[in-house]
Amino acid sequence: MAPHPEAAALLARSHRLGSDPRNTNYAGGNASAKGTDTDPVTGGDVELMWVKGSGGDLGTLTEAGLAVLRLDRLRALVDVYPGVEREDEMVAAFDYCLHGKGGAAPSIDTAMHGLVDAAHVDHLHPDSGIALACAADGEKLTAECFGDSVVWVPWRRPGFQLGLDIAAVKEANPQAIGCILGGHGITAWGATAEECERNSLHMIRTAEAFLTERGKAEPFGPVIEGYEALSESERRERAAALAPYVRAVASQDRPQVGHFTDSDVVLDFLARAEHPRLAALGTSCPDHFLRTKVRPLVLDLPPTAPLDEAIARLKELHAEYREEYAAYYERHAEPDSPAMRGADPAIVLVPGVGMFSFGKDKQTARVAGEFYVNAINVMRGAEAVSTYAPIEESEKFRIEYWALEEAKLRRMPKPKPLATRVALVTGAGSGIGKAIAHRLAAEGACVVVADLNAENAAAVAEELGGPDKAVAVTVDVTSEEQIAEAFKAALLAFGGVDLVVNNAGISISKPLLETTAKDWDLQHDIMARGSFLVSREAARVMRDQGLGGDIVYIASKNAVFAGPNNIAYSATKADQAHQVRLLAAELGEHGIRVNGVNPDGVVRGSGIFAGGWGAQRAATYGIEEEKLGEFYAQRTILKREVLPEHVANAVFALTGGDLTHTTGLHIPVDAGVAAAFLR
Repeated sequence: MAPHPEAAALLARSHRLGSDPRNTNYAGGNASAKGTDTDPVTGGDVELMWVKGSGGDLGTLTEAGLAVLRLDRLRALVDVYPGVEREDEMVAAFDYCLHGKGGAAPSIDTAMHGLVDAAHVDHLHPDSGIALACAADGEKLTAECFGDSVVWVPWRRPGFQLGLDIAAVKEANPQAIGCILGGHGITAWGATAEECERNSLHMIRTAEAFLTERGKAEPFGPVIEGYEALSESERRERAAALAPYVRAVASQDRPQVGHFTDSDVVLDFLARAEHPRLAALGTSCPDHFLRTKVRPLVLDLPPTAPLDEAIARLKELHAEYREEYAAYYERHAEPDSPAMRGADPAIVLVPGVGMFSFGKDKQTARVAGEFYVNAINVMRGAEAVSTYAPIEESEKFRIEYWALEEAKLRRMPKPKPLATRVALVTGAGSGIGKAIAHRLAAEGACVVVADLNAENAAAVAEELGGPDKAVAVTVDVTSEEQIAEAFKAALLAFGGVDLVVNNAGISISKPLLETTAKDWDLQHDIMARGSFLVSREAARVMRDQGLGGDIVYIASKNAVFAGPNNIAYSATKADQAHQVRLLAAELGEHGIRVNGVNPDGVVRGSGIFAGGWGAQRAATYGIEEEKLGEFYAQRTILKREVLPEHVANAVFALTGGDLTHTTGLHIPVDAGVAAAFLR
């Protein structure tokens, strides 16, 4: 069923506005439309309002993301409004104004849209509008920029009273097309969807032009000598070296996923003399600081400082940050305030290098970084024409620890078992590795798909959901350099690594007298040596993060079972199996668990079997290759064929949280081979 024409026009307008970051940030702002529909109960006309619901994003808004409310009931709330001290109670009342089933939950801004006497209303958070809203003399600048066509509304926390304020402003200023909300953003209106959109864009573009024409050339001050950006390669090398320590800073209270940005906007800000002062003032727009926290942590060293000095200073600054955040909480907390949610930064700024941002998943971390870029743009605009003057700290606290915000957080679904964990799987472009990558991603992990075949790796990463879920790296596990680069890519993509699966492998099945030294060396280089090199790099990152971790070896039944014509493969698998024991004993003090899986007979979907191993083993057993899986199944106790997914299940069992006190274990996934039982 097609949406109501007014709702369809609203969705189209929202998509156009939300697709341009100059207009509003991700999931920021909202838009509405009013119109008449048929009441299915009475058959008569009913006035309705369609408005973006809580948590939605304008650029990707769907009909299901709209809240639909009856205007008569919404407007009747004015008569029962208990006053600003109890305005939060009105949010629950919106539920009694809903029309029909389904739809999104009404947001805190619903009153603004419903009470303003206009058929269409946009509330947006453009950088240019917020720059005026956060300027010390914002009211004066608004008048200079717009004349009387846009009205200044002093800061007020979003809610029912702000809706009443804006409605009163519109009624008192019939010539106005919108208003600048102090410390917040803009609201525009119109009689039609087209007029409303036109008014919104006029306000945004006019403010942009005003800031450009009136603004001074270097609002952030001169460049600090020694704080200029490093070259791109040097930045990324330095960022990767710092990343495990930065992630530790952001994850003391709870593990976080990271995102790295070295855009020109960030680098220029951090190179300028005013960045320490401005960063300390924090962000202002509620959407900004809810994502980025009240202020960032800024490393106060040049990018050429010795790495160990930078790491030590980072730890000192983190301790200070936590103390200051706790003091901020104590200054403003009331007896009924929610408990402090954590004192770690969400944004860490490193001059000359870039910005690390953190969140409960990659998307949240990336969006937090985008919001801080918005905040930099706001600071630049405000400083260009005035002085940046964000809302008071006490008001920031009221937003951050708002009971309604706490309720929204509690409604969030329970995290998946591997949420916040970053996994790197070798040989993940096909077969067992691909199945493992899929299972880990399905359980909430971010996955680095490592494979010698770049095309296969990229395809799997795309299957897993793209850059916010997975990235592909091309790596030959016999190369120390390529392994190091793969881990750097993981650090820059997700902030760290928590879970590594040594799965890459090949097999050449030959009798002893036909096995060449080249056969032996190749298999040992890829599996025994490759696993050692990958585990060594993983242990280095995990130790520096201080978050523990998991290393899992995909070994084989052949690690403990002696079969014919398989000397090189079985010997290297035995090597891998003992690496599990050795590393479990060594790395346990760092909270790193090392375990193994011993599969057997994984034929379907297996890259090794498809690459010639299947034909070789079939010849050894004197059967047709297509019957190999069935043959393996019949020789097992359970008489079941083993698939890549079964191996992936074992990896998840070892890493998903139930076996927290298990290390040095090998799990057979062979459908039962008595000769390979571990003793």
